[in-house]
Amino acid sequence: MRRSLVAIALALVSVLATACGGGGGDQPRELVISAIPDQDPQKLQRLYGALSERLTRTLGIPVRYVPLTDYAASVTAYRRGDLDMVFFGGLTGVQARQQVPGSVPLAQRDVDERFRSVFVASTASGLPAVTDVAGLREVGGRTFTFGSESSTSGRLMPQYFLDQAGVGPNSFRGPSGFSGSHDATIALVTAGAYEVGALNATVWDQRLAAGTVDLTKVREIFRTPTYHDYHWLARPDIDDELGAGTTGRVRDALLGLQAGDPVDKNILDLFGAGSFIATQPANYDQVEQVARSLGLVQ
Repeated sequence: MRRSLVAIALALVSVLATACGGGGGDQPRELVISAIPDQDPQKLQRLYGALSERLTRTLGIPVRYVPLTDYAASVTAYRRGDLDMVFFGGLTGVQARQQVPGSVPLAQRDVDERFRSVFVASTASGLPAVTDVAGLREVGGRTFTFGSESSTSGRLMPQYFLDQAGVGPNSFRGPSGFSGSHDATIALVTAGAYEVGALNATVWDQRLAAGTVDLTKVREIFRTPTYHDYHWLARPDIDDELGAGTTGRVRDALLGLQAGDPVDKNILDLFGAGSFIATQPANYDQVEQVARSLGLVQ
């Protein structure tokens, strides 16, 4: 009888351990990814949902996309370890690397090594197109909106080029706005809420190609010089959490996306890219220097 009771007790312990996750092997650890919320949430869900499915098949581990509400939340969640890998902009990537030393820049899109911002103006403003940075002085005295306060292409670099043109923070008619996303910037300038706005050139080009921009109400007036921007950043503990070599396998999976494959092409098209390419921390030195000059990083 005593042996029977011991056997029953051990069986119960085994069942409870499995129910509480003690079995481990049946529930593999997920790779949790996210991105700065720089565009329409529905488009981001399509993009990162498709990428998650592709990475799950390639890596053989579950990959889950977690949407976020703002740029600052992406850095905070990454620092806490809630996210393993994030598609950051240049500025948020610098901020995240400062807060999580040892983070690994995995890859950037081919377009990110020569990225640009665009300045758009309402047609009602009468602002002409300008041919160089100095021409941005025409924006002074107008109402103006950036994108998110932490956006590289929608705030940091546009502000840098405006400063070069002698257009400081107090040069606008009223305080500058912060729309929160590139799509919102287009919408606000189109609606006439602001005369001028700055945003990600790739988003602008994609919206033009899709025919969703009303060119009778808003138009591009300047495209900036190039700089490095978006990139995938991975936490330094991924290999400890998911197995040795996982970081390299994720990088290889991103670099291996091929425009000749229909599934991959859909993902790359949603990213506005032809491919992903290798990157390194030094590529974002300019962004870091500008951010320091503006007091956005320590």
